[in-house]
Amino acid sequence: METTTGATVTHRSWRSRRLDPEHSLGLRLTLTVLAAFLVLVPFALLALLVLGAWPPLLRLDASITDAFHGYAQAHPAWAGVMTVWTHVFGPGPLRVAAVVVVVWLVRRGAPRLAVWVVVTMVAGGLLGALLKLLVGRDRPDLLDPVARAAGYSFPSGHALNATLAAGVLLLVFLPFVRDSRRGRVALWTAALLVTVVTGLSRITLGVHWTSDVVGGWVLGVAVVAATSAAFATWRGGSGRPSTRPLREGVEPELADRRPEGGRA
Repeated sequence: METTTGATVTHRSWRSRRLDPEHSLGLRLTLTVLAAFLVLVPFALLALLVLGAWPPLLRLDASITDAFHGYAQAHPAWAGVMTVWTHVFGPGPLRVAAVVVVVWLVRRGAPRLAVWVVVTMVAGGLLGALLKLLVGRDRPDLLDPVARAAGYSFPSGHALNATLAAGVLLLVFLPFVRDSRRGRVALWTAALLVTVVTGLSRITLGVHWTSDVVGGWVLGVAVVAATSAAFATWRGGSGRPSTRPLREGVEPELADRRPEGGRA
């Protein structure tokens, strides 16, 4: 400890500042980033198994694909439902939905939250595309396929973008139902339904292996967790109170704001 011009300056180590709950880059950010890293660990392991063509994983992928594909062939109506679902909740429509939310957030006076939505969707999408090129995994090659898709297979872009969009929309709109248990359950159910069924539709249609879909889900969760940590850092640096994102969303004050045209 040393004194300079009457002020007391305490020199603390990097570690002590990381574990300081009052520091803007302290304990909360450290734990959140650690959580994002821990989510990336299983993704990295899965990617290594895919790259190494681990026989047990290949056998599991093949058996699940055969079962889902066989059911789709025997039930054309189910295959039709999955085809509609995979288009409605594909990357394109979900990105359009995200753009609509961004515009709405800007009009509501939450530009930083709008930037968070854009960064999360764009970063996740670009990372997924890059990993597809790096891994270079071929899609399932089935006899009498019910659907076809171009490009590489791992990770599933549909599963990744569904996870990103569902996570973003969930964390944006949770403030509006933070006092309603039924509302929170409804939002969580919708987010999980979109994420899970979109991934399963890709397996059902025979255009992705199961490990591709799981990889997309895990990577999406990691990206949302990482960008949420960055947003929490900004909140802490601007003196805003800490939040419980999984219950209140990333910006609880959003529900109390009025659109710019409706401000008093």
